[in-house]
Amino acid sequence: MKKNWLLSTALLLCVSSPAFAQDYGTGHAQTSMLAQEQVDPLMDQIRYLQTEWARIKYQVPGDDQKLAAIEKLESHAAKVSAAYPDRAEALIWEGIILSTDAGIVKGISALPKVKKARALFERALTIDPQALDGSAYTSLGSLYYQVPGWPIGFGDDEKAEKNLRSALSINPAGIDSNFFYADFLVDQGRESEAATYYQRALQAAPRPGRELADAGRRQEIKAALAKLQNRSESEAEVSINQ
Repeated sequence: MKKNWLLSTALLLCVSSPAFAQDYGTGHAQTSMLAQEQVDPLMDQIRYLQTEWARIKYQVPGDDQKLAAIEKLESHAAKVSAAYPDRAEALIWEGIILSTDAGIVKGISALPKVKKARALFERALTIDPQALDGSAYTSLGSLYYQVPGWPIGFGDDEKAEKNLRSALSINPAGIDSNFFYADFLVDQGRESEAATYYQRALQAAPRPGRELADAGRRQEIKAALAKLQNRSESEAEVSINQ
C-alpha cells in the first residue's frame, strides 16, 4: 500500500574550506599559504538549499505556507541546476525539493513533479552515484515506494528496494539511508526488519551544519519506533485474548 506522498530526504554534505599552513623562517616568522583547497561555489548553494529545506519542512506551519515556501526554494534550486548541469549535487537537491513539493500537494496533480524528480535523480546517478553519500539512490528509492504504481504512476517496490540498498552500500551508517529503508520495510509489512534500521538511523553520527534536519529526522524515527512498539503490543494482546 502506497503512502501519502510526504516525501522528504535529508542528505550529508561536507563543505570544503581553505586550508592554510605556516612556514617559519630563521629569526622571524613568515606566514605563507602552502596549500589551499579550491573553494567550490556550488557547495555554498547546496548548503543554502539544505538549510532552507529543513526550515520549511520542520518549522514552517501549515501546508499552504509550506507550499509557498517550497515553491520559492524550488525556483532557486532550478537556477542552481541550470548553472551546474553536470554536477550531481545540484540535480539531487532540485529533485529533493520537487519531491517535497509533491508531498505537500499529493494526488494526481503532483505526478509531473515526481516524474521530473525521478529524471533528475537518474541523471545524477549517471554523473556521480557516490555524490552526497549516494543520496540519489536514497531519493530515487523513496520515490519508487511512495508513488503509486501503474497505471497511475511509476511506483515499483522492487526498484525501490534495489535503490535503497544501493544507498546503504555507500552509506551504511547514514541517518537517511537507514531511515528510508526502514520506512520502505514498514510499507512492505516487514516491521521486525524495519526496527533494526530505524535504530541504526537513530544512532547515526551528527552531520555538521545539518542540526535542524537531524533533529527533525530523529523525531520522525522515534515516532516510527513508538508506532511499531504500539502495534507489536496490540498484536500480542490480541493473540493472548484469542
